[in-house]
Amino acid sequence: MEIPVQEESLKKEHEHYNQQIMRGVNRVMLIGNLGKDPDVQFLEGNIGVAKFSLATTETFKDRTGKLISQTEWHTVVLWRGLAELAQKYLHKGSLVYIEGRLRTRSWEDKDGNKKFATEVVGDNLIMLDKKIEGSHSTISPQEGMEGLNGSDSATVGEPSPDLPF
Repeated sequence: MEIPVQEESLKKEHEHYNQQIMRGVNRVMLIGNLGKDPDVQFLEGNIGVAKFSLATTETFKDRTGKLISQTEWHTVVLWRGLAELAQKYLHKGSLVYIEGRLRTRSWEDKDGNKKFATEVVGDNLIMLDKKIEGSHSTISPQEGMEGLNGSDSATVGEPSPDLPF
């Protein structure tokens, strides 16, 4: 049986589309509270790196109607301008929206055992704390940095009306 030309064309287009889209998605969106003040270090070339723990809590009712809270802890890493802003404005308990990607790194400890750590590398930060001497602040990749390729500084502005929540 011969496939008509139009169906053949659609089949090839579908295969091409599937090959392009099957690369995967690595995107994380979290809203939570800092578990500690950001630990900020500056690498060679004055590149800032901030690291902190972030707690996200989900609350739901079990079968009996009892309210249950589950807290997950995440390690967040911010680079360059976002690291500097974290150092300046974030502290233990700060409520933030973080958007980024997962990164797993590995190393060997002093005993030769292989260790792994999965972290959220943030490329968008929105401070959600109540207004104190100013306004809510939004730092986006366009204003601050995107992954490791952003500028070394970021600005503080009004929150975007396009927030995903």
